[in-house]
Amino acid sequence: MNRGLKQPLTYFDGKVLPRELYKADQVRALDRAAIEMMPIAGFDLMKRAGKTAFRMLLRRWPETQSLSILCGGGNNGGDGLVIAGLAAQKGLAVELTMLAEPTTLKGEAAAAWQWLQGLNECSEVQLTQWHSSSIIHGDLIVDCLLGTGLTGNVRGDYAAAIKQINESGRPVFAVDIPSGLCSDTGRTLGCAVKAHRTITFIAVKQGLLTGDAPNVVGELEYDSLGVPSAILDSIAPSCLRADWHEFEQRLPAREKVAHKGYFGRVLVIGGDYGMAGAALMAADAVCRVGAGLVYVATRPEHVSAFVTRRPEAMVRGVEFAHNIDAMLETADVVVIGPGLGRDAWGQQLFQKAMQTNKPMVVDADGLNLLAEQRFKARDNWILTPHPGEAARLLDCTVEAVEHDRFKAVVELQQRYGGTIILKGAGTLIALANADNDITLWLADTGNPGMASGGMGDVLSGILGGLRAQKGIDSSIIAPTGVVLHGESANVAKLAVGEYSLLASDLLQAIPQLLKSV
Repeated sequence: MNRGLKQPLTYFDGKVLPRELYKADQVRALDRAAIEMMPIAGFDLMKRAGKTAFRMLLRRWPETQSLSILCGGGNNGGDGLVIAGLAAQKGLAVELTMLAEPTTLKGEAAAAWQWLQGLNECSEVQLTQWHSSSIIHGDLIVDCLLGTGLTGNVRGDYAAAIKQINESGRPVFAVDIPSGLCSDTGRTLGCAVKAHRTITFIAVKQGLLTGDAPNVVGELEYDSLGVPSAILDSIAPSCLRADWHEFEQRLPAREKVAHKGYFGRVLVIGGDYGMAGAALMAADAVCRVGAGLVYVATRPEHVSAFVTRRPEAMVRGVEFAHNIDAMLETADVVVIGPGLGRDAWGQQLFQKAMQTNKPMVVDADGLNLLAEQRFKARDNWILTPHPGEAARLLDCTVEAVEHDRFKAVVELQQRYGGTIILKGAGTLIALANADNDITLWLADTGNPGMASGGMGDVLSGILGGLRAQKGIDSSIIAPTGVVLHGESANVAKLAVGEYSLLASDLLQAIPQLLKSV
């Protein structure tokens, strides 16, 4: 696969990560390919990892005088042994705690142990074997317990060590991945180290950016360890990381002779009693991303409020489903669900909308009605479930969805067609091409302030407004909409913080991001 943009893409807050994400077995294959093709000895590659991690450690915690390094029996533990040797050479006090007998180490980990034993400074390393009464003393804890090979839940001494790390109150630096986190799914396997910073090597594991990962990874850095791009290109990534800085460059500039018809007509259907704000925020978002015309079908009682708040929208009060026939005929895209409700009014409007073959964004109660009524798959809709709605659509539990978010979003796409956006920390997007090959995107932007009502309504409006516009590649609409949504929340957070962030704040931030397009 061509890696596209060669320069790393930059987060809103300055972190740098590549576009390509991989599963653990793919990273192991890349590791083997690097050893064979560069060529480089396995232990030399491990030393690169240890040196890179140690440099970052010193850069992030320059005042550190002592380290507590906890090592397991695999290659992740071998990284820790290299760090221990480098720290001792630097004159730091090193407390090295082993959870595996050194005599049981194999491969590169065994080579790392032999290397450490051969250093003159080895005698300065305080070596201990883990036991139930072990106490962590270092200023900084380095987690090298469990790498990407973990599949089952953490148990025994490893669970006890993780518990002590998390209760220590000291800063924690995780090497490659926080121990106990599944690198493929982002799920905590029983328990996981809560790191303040993590550095990962060779390639970024997809599980570092979704599910439980944001709670345990901390600040994430990446280093390829000098593996050439030709080797990284040899294995297609399992997922692509969506980033606003890429997609803003792919939004087309407006032609000088453009008119409102060129940018499409969007119909927002929703706003039952007590939920008018949901449809209003969706309509606002449609306007803010540049759709040409916006129509709203809502309860008659809400029309005056809509006109006062958003005079650019053409609002019609509807009592019965046939009242929206003309609006459906005119619309290029339908956004249905924000504040729709699930009583007779909402159900009638939903049924009427589904009788058309218009491109559609389905959210909120639209998804709940879809789950109840089992409509056939469609290629031209975008479904935007959160985990609870996804569980209803898949006839499973929320726990099953969160157990493997990547699997869930693919199953949703295969069952319902179109584009699926599985919302949450590390939102996942699944879309299929003409050959039914599914591309997965992961958008790790946004912030915890988005855990408030109305955020999904704004997203549905963004998506509907982008979908209506000519000239925007249909394959980028979903990832573009999701990262624009998340980055707008980051911009708004600068003004109001996370506690006070409201969905309507995003509507003021969207223009700040789009004005440079």
